[in-house]
Amino acid sequence: MIGTDVAVKKDRECCKASETCYQPLSLERGNEMDYSNLLKMGTGKKSKVGIIGATRGYGYTLLAQIPKVEMMELRVVCSRHPEECLAVLQEIGYDVSKVTVCEDKQEIAAAKEDAIIIVRDYHLVQECGITALVECTGNTAVSADAALSALKKGINVYMVSKETDSVCGVVLNQVAAENNAVYALVNGDQPRNLLDLYSWGKMLGLEIVAVGKSSEYDFVWDRETGDLQYLDGSGQIENMPQMLEHWHYNGRETLAARQELLNKYTDVISADLCEMNLVSNVTGYVPSSPFLSYPIAKTSELADIFIPEEDGGILKKTGVVDVFYNLRGQDEASFCGGEFIIVRCENKKMWDILKSKGHVMSKNEKYACIYYPYHFMGMETPASILLGDLLGIGTHPECRQVSVLAGVADRDLAKGTVLSVSGHHHAIDGLTPELLERKNALDAAPFYLLNGATLLHDVKCGQPVTLSDVDLTGLDTYKLYVKGLEMG
Repeated sequence: MIGTDVAVKKDRECCKASETCYQPLSLERGNEMDYSNLLKMGTGKKSKVGIIGATRGYGYTLLAQIPKVEMMELRVVCSRHPEECLAVLQEIGYDVSKVTVCEDKQEIAAAKEDAIIIVRDYHLVQECGITALVECTGNTAVSADAALSALKKGINVYMVSKETDSVCGVVLNQVAAENNAVYALVNGDQPRNLLDLYSWGKMLGLEIVAVGKSSEYDFVWDRETGDLQYLDGSGQIENMPQMLEHWHYNGRETLAARQELLNKYTDVISADLCEMNLVSNVTGYVPSSPFLSYPIAKTSELADIFIPEEDGGILKKTGVVDVFYNLRGQDEASFCGGEFIIVRCENKKMWDILKSKGHVMSKNEKYACIYYPYHFMGMETPASILLGDLLGIGTHPECRQVSVLAGVADRDLAKGTVLSVSGHHHAIDGLTPELLERKNALDAAPFYLLNGATLLHDVKCGQPVTLSDVDLTGLDTYKLYVKGLEMG
């Protein structure tokens, strides 16, 4: 396994939420950490999983994978629509004769040991004897409350809701450490995958100048026909033969020309900035710019682009997080929303050898790009759960609010406007997200605490929504955010 997070916990207590005792595995042979350690355990231990927000999207992919994982079983799913949840479980292939809907603690206590429980109230999930709580709602109030309560009981928490971690991750990591529990981001989503890659590079002593990911959708160009398609699901195809002129990378002017051609398809995506917020808070790396760079680039070009300006790249500083749009030919593989690190090549002879193996290096041979061209959503997440439940790996007590996700008005917003998170990318109509270094955030209001907030004043186009523009004082999640700021 590529090294992640923190060392295996010492003298870990038995999980208070289950009769099963989970002591850390003693790692031999130089503290070896690949997945074969888990496969060789053979102790009969299982993660007992509870999922909040599980029937669609990410949660569905996790539900579909759990039955394939020998050391894991589904114990409970929280859904406001039990009938829909039952239909999903049946579609996947679960034994629906074992499924039971429970409305309170008494019914849960009466459920069979091997039952799959469905509850409507998320507070009941932690009453079902689980070792692992997976939170997928994207609702900051629900997920923060559920995570805090579970961690204080010694139940491990695996956070899919990046919106919540962007606001409360500092505190949740600390609470986990204080209660001998695990709080972890999950493999299958870009932040954890990128943190794995980053920590691998740091372990090897590589100098990492930038870390990042590709945005969700590719630009695919057919050289023979000149047709270009943005794979956002719209199916729209535009004939763009002029892309040929800018197909080969010749410096920053190439990026400017591509941006001009494709400008109507590009945007600042709140989900991208949120994910980089999470990585920033763990690594200490700062945003490359408030709206990130978003160059339209091929994988082979990354080591020429995400490098300092003095070396021909786009970075005004190093130690940054960033995002790009993947451009590829019709017959080329996708980056799949994957993750990358850019490292400095310090030993020329060594990197000459590595370049001969086909690794992506800059034209000046000073930098290399190392990347994972994937994130497999819930299909990967069992790895994080098993590493946390059986090995105690995942918590980042070093997490601090290094960057703050804020929102800038993209038009004049009147007093009384109600802000609302919606859509696939969890955007807020009227606001463009920006990722700020904490020192520059001043009194900017956290983006994902603005859901349902009412503007107390007019906010002019181009201005950020500040804490004085809304009243967040009644939100427990805001109190957690402030507490996190106080930690340094």
